[in-house]
Amino acid sequence: MAVVLKSPKEIEKMRAAGRIVKRIHRRIEEICKPGVTLLDLDEEVGRLIKDAGARNLFLNYPTYRSGEGFPSNACISMNEVVVHGIADETVVKDGDIISLDVGVQIDGWCGDAAVTILVGDVAPETRKLCEDTEHILNLAISEMKPGRKWSQIARLMQRYADKQGYGVVQDFVGHGIGRQMHEDPKVPNYVSRELMRNDINLREGLVLAVEPMCNLGTKEVKTLRDGWTVVTLDGKPSAHYEHTVAITKDGAVPLTDGN
Repeated sequence: MAVVLKSPKEIEKMRAAGRIVKRIHRRIEEICKPGVTLLDLDEEVGRLIKDAGARNLFLNYPTYRSGEGFPSNACISMNEVVVHGIADETVVKDGDIISLDVGVQIDGWCGDAAVTILVGDVAPETRKLCEDTEHILNLAISEMKPGRKWSQIARLMQRYADKQGYGVVQDFVGHGIGRQMHEDPKVPNYVSRELMRNDINLREGLVLAVEPMCNLGTKEVKTLRDGWTVVTLDGKPSAHYEHTVAITKDGAVPLTDGN
């Protein structure tokens, strides 16, 4: 793995990208009401990125699966869609959950974060899924310190999700981030033999995109024919939360929390 550590000055540049992402999240949370379409939300994301003078990291992102780049400004994933949802004319309804994943680059540095938006009267078990998945992200950040190994963090994340009975998505994981959105290392939300063989040492200057994805039912997922949209195999809801997080000498600092 070619892990690149970032200097304090570089981390501050990434924080600037993170502020743009957070500003977009807040705006979409404001307008994500019953009656709006997913395309309306996506177009607003595109406008906000352009107005900020930033580069959109998702639009036209290449893939080897479909042969075409990602067609939306953001990943907007509704209900049973886990990740990589493509915006269309689907109308948001009361009780829906919408995962919004946004990535931007400015001044050569990237910020990437996701949040799941609860629309109106969401079913209690789905609301709890979202609250618990966000808790898992915050738990990870609180435990990330120089000298620890990522497997220690991943074990805590998985243990909490397993205790609640959720399916922890294993087909998609977090990642290093810096000048590129996807850098080494891969950052799983669970413990595997591969992770134990290639564990990640948390060091000052390491910046990771940490992004737990939990399903209300099975962990198994499938990709639809468009080559992008990933849904739960049993059709049950999925929640997704993410922060870009820097390791400092004092612990972990989210760069996409708006501060």
